[in-house]
Amino acid sequence: MTDTNNDPSLCREQFDRLLACVIIPTYNNVTSLAGVITDVAQYTSNIIVVNDGSTDNTKATIDSFSFVQSISYTKNVGKGWALRQAIALAGEKGYHYAITIDSDGQHFAKDLPTFIAKLSDEKNAIIIGARNMDQSAVPGGSSFGNRFSNFWFRVETGIKAPDTQSGYRLYPLREISKMHFFTLKYEWEIEVLVRAAWKGVKIISVPVNVYYAPKGERVSHFRPFTDFFRISILNTIFVLAAFLYIKPRNFLHSISKIKNFKQLLNDHIYNPHHSPELKACSVAFGVFMGIIPIWGFQLVTAIFLAIILKLNKPLVIIAANISIPPMIPIIIFASYKAGSVWMGNNAMQIYYSRSLSLESIKKNLQQYIYGSITLAIVGGIFFGLLTYVLLKMFNKTSSPDKLNIRCNKY
Repeated sequence: MTDTNNDPSLCREQFDRLLACVIIPTYNNVTSLAGVITDVAQYTSNIIVVNDGSTDNTKATIDSFSFVQSISYTKNVGKGWALRQAIALAGEKGYHYAITIDSDGQHFAKDLPTFIAKLSDEKNAIIIGARNMDQSAVPGGSSFGNRFSNFWFRVETGIKAPDTQSGYRLYPLREISKMHFFTLKYEWEIEVLVRAAWKGVKIISVPVNVYYAPKGERVSHFRPFTDFFRISILNTIFVLAAFLYIKPRNFLHSISKIKNFKQLLNDHIYNPHHSPELKACSVAFGVFMGIIPIWGFQLVTAIFLAIILKLNKPLVIIAANISIPPMIPIIIFASYKAGSVWMGNNAMQIYYSRSLSLESIKKNLQQYIYGSITLAIVGGIFFGLLTYVLLKMFNKTSSPDKLNIRCNKY
């Protein structure tokens, strides 16, 4: 990592060489804004300030700095919208990177060299300035909100980050400029992280200092109920998207990269870290999902639940393919036969034919549903037990003691 030594002149050169700028979104923070701009200007004059509909003397303060590029509009929209406008302008001006810093004085410009130094090694990553949230001055609500955000970010992306709510960040503009965002307020800082991670953009952190003003002097535009509710709604959408689409997509993509079948067997199906019980449960669950009457959604649901339940996903997928087209007539026929037990005298008699198809289900839907659920349970238990017995037999015959005995004979 290149060391800038916190030398402002060296940092200015690096900002210019890397085509980086600093973005300062602001709304009614006139008392601290001038100080923030002055501090940042020690390290770079590549500054964009967004006046997000301030009603105080913000515009005059911005105009007093001739080198600052600014965006100003009369209606307050939200921090997300302000950052989106500034990022778009930064791209138009030819910048490749943008560091966002809050205008309330919470962040320190002296940490800018830390981002620049990290950028020397990580050209295509979002770099988050992670605050020390354990200090006594941190408000309890901020500490809880940060832990809450970190938890859901990890659920949605699998990435462990120490401070996903920090507004002190470096963005690689080329990586995020192609994305179309839909949030406008504080939740945008969650949206950009999650969606960038889904696109394969690296998310890393560097330590930064933070200042929390005493309670009576603290200015915050975060509305605890409204903004927390909006963030919660966004996280709900992202969790559903992650488990219904992103995680299954990533898994199937990783499988497609495996060059040969032997590697697939060794890495996934013969996975030594998975017990015979887990593998048997995976097969049982896959068979169950392959028969259960949710045609068209069986595989995606199976993968989604396999991820949640931490099963052997390749085994679940293979077993779920019991419902391949040649097997459909057999499954439908067996489902109707199993359902007849529950229907009694109202059971519909059906005869096996290769012409049986999903259209046949319409003739007596209730009998089919009862029967298919019964068949799914019985089939899952049968194939799960069979898998368990075979795995136990295989492990027994290939145990080290057996192999040693065989070797000693020769």
